[in-house]
Amino acid sequence: MAIVDLTVSAGVATLTFDNPGRKNAITQEMAAQVVGHCAAIESDASVGAVIVQAAGDYFCSGADTRSLAAASRNPAAPESVTTISNVYDVFGRIGSLPVPTVAVVVGGAVGAGMNLALAADVLLTTEDALFDSGFLARRIHPGGGHIGLLGRSVGRPAAAAMVLFGQPLTGRRMYELGWALQCAPRENLAGLARELVSMAAKDPELARRIKASLQLELGTSVTWAQALEIERGAQMWSMARKGEAAWTTRGTVSQR
Repeated sequence: MAIVDLTVSAGVATLTFDNPGRKNAITQEMAAQVVGHCAAIESDASVGAVIVQAAGDYFCSGADTRSLAAASRNPAAPESVTTISNVYDVFGRIGSLPVPTVAVVVGGAVGAGMNLALAADVLLTTEDALFDSGFLARRIHPGGGHIGLLGRSVGRPAAAAMVLFGQPLTGRRMYELGWALQCAPRENLAGLARELVSMAAKDPELARRIKASLQLELGTSVTWAQALEIERGAQMWSMARKGEAAWTTRGTVSQR
């Protein structure tokens, strides 16, 4: 049975897409599970970071083609709109989580699967993983904000090559373009992900505050003056929480 599993340990929530027989294609049941898991993560103040990963050898091949086929019978029908919207909710909910998120991509990510990878704050992948827009090959228009996600992640030229001409990118190229934080052998990715999220997991409240500021400042065009105001209140809150005695070089209050 295709599922999305949620585990929480030491401040880290891990979402595992488990439909390896279909390259972790997103079914309607999986979409519903993601929405429920994201609600649980949002309400659990102990969670300071989220890792999104997949079982098997492939991150996500996109929306389940059986759902796409059913929706294509009459795309304007309410049930068809609901089917596609449910898929959008998967990466939409993960992308709007109030905690830092890391996607760990092996094998490849196509279409909605690429949206899922791009929705995370940080991407870790292997050099040979394949990132493929996939919509042109399926003769359908990109959906789920795919073009915007690509443009913000890899820049206009690479985004144009992917959506207009169907050109895929490797994990190595994603790293070179600045979207993937690291490329590493598959066996090293899990450890790298846990190391990356460790600091945020230790201080979930602060991590959520910083994530909120990041979304406000980088989600849209923000002036420096606006960024100053976005950060001012959150920084003062964090300073009050820390207290004067905690300002140390490595254990003692700095004296000047």
